[in-house]
Amino acid sequence: MPTQKLYAGAKLRETRQRLGLTQKDFATKLGVSLPYLNQMENNNRPVSTTVVLALAQEFGFDVTELSTGDAERMVSDMREALADPVFADDPPPLADLRLTASNAPALARAFLELHRAYRQTHERLASLDEALGREDSRTQPSPWDEVRDFFHYCDNYIDAMDRAAERFALPDGARRPVRDIATEKLAGLGITVSEVDSGKLRLFDREAKVLYLSSHTEPQTRTFQMLLQVALLTQDKLLEATLDLARFQSDAARAIAKIGLANYFAGAALMPYGPFLQAAQDTRHDLEILANRFGASIEQVCHRLSTLQRPGAKGIPFFFVRVDQAGTITKRHSATRLQFARFGGACPLWNVHRAFETPGRFLRQLAETPDGVRYISLARDVSKPGGSFGAPVRRFAIALGCEVKHADALVYADDLDLTNARAFEPIGISCRICERTDCHQRSVPPLERRLQVMPDERDVMPYRVG
Repeated sequence: MPTQKLYAGAKLRETRQRLGLTQKDFATKLGVSLPYLNQMENNNRPVSTTVVLALAQEFGFDVTELSTGDAERMVSDMREALADPVFADDPPPLADLRLTASNAPALARAFLELHRAYRQTHERLASLDEALGREDSRTQPSPWDEVRDFFHYCDNYIDAMDRAAERFALPDGARRPVRDIATEKLAGLGITVSEVDSGKLRLFDREAKVLYLSSHTEPQTRTFQMLLQVALLTQDKLLEATLDLARFQSDAARAIAKIGLANYFAGAALMPYGPFLQAAQDTRHDLEILANRFGASIEQVCHRLSTLQRPGAKGIPFFFVRVDQAGTITKRHSATRLQFARFGGACPLWNVHRAFETPGRFLRQLAETPDGVRYISLARDVSKPGGSFGAPVRRFAIALGCEVKHADALVYADDLDLTNARAFEPIGISCRICERTDCHQRSVPPLERRLQVMPDERDVMPYRVG
């Protein structure tokens, strides 16, 4: 197979600007001519091996970042947006979308923002929610979506926050129970921790300096909530600095993101990067062993595995998703080529939906997406009891997966026939952009194909996809 050429003009230009160098100075340090650098930055030429080596040697740059980033996510997001019926039935070819994502990422983001604003306004009107004339009838993105996209395009890894959490959890370079460290830190601030019979997971009384944790929850949940409060109390400057860089469009989005970053700190402190990555590799990513070793829940472990993208010390690129019983995606992240739909639910052929049928068990699935990439997916239900009789139980299902080329590093891949093409189930992302013509679970026609309606014939679908 021929080596794939690497076009990374936007990333190269972003690196130069971050270093504060002119094109001339950057070209000199990389050992190339100014016109050659200009051509690479504009994707007229691929990034040469000489430049890749110079980036690593001269600047200590993690060259794996050149082949990752926002491009694939943007292409997936633009395809989904263009599948909206508001656009014509002849969408731009995939090659054009890839060029836009690579050469004009700012334009791609602007287009996605515009479509999101349109969709939000359209949904307001469609639901007859008195959008017209309301003071809060704005076309800006919902705060929740804005924050979700922030983490999505950060690759779900916040380096400064992750390293701060690691320093907190390993103050002397050696591991000890992080709950003890958190208790000592809070005590040093004059704060007492009290477990009470309460429906609220966490309640901090600032005047009394008491942190109340619900005794109804699991121990790992109480530890997580304690670490979250520690983040809010001791990492405020770092939280605010990160939020300043994000430039959210509303105070509500900024407030939601601050809690999200505090949650990130809590997860990273509960499972500090270095020890957790090593343990994941040693156990071949056995979720139950990792959960027991770090005092975390299965969901927390899965989420943490999807964040191991530190430059120079990356873990396996995982996707992680959580869905509710209606199939709506409530958490999503992918460090793989598989990108989830931004709106609606996940593909019904995916094993994450079947996890509700077999509570307490791990389901394994070999799957193949329309682009021919093969994955191994692990799914399981997760229930969150209310803590008392009659209290509602929140039920979700989670899925964690990666490309099959990493199967040797997964205990869950043992005994699976990875060489049998028929063992891989066909899955997609969203029906409107899925290219499969024979899917028995298709809900709407694919936008990029012509339809043939046969009045005297009926198969699984009432039409043929041309």
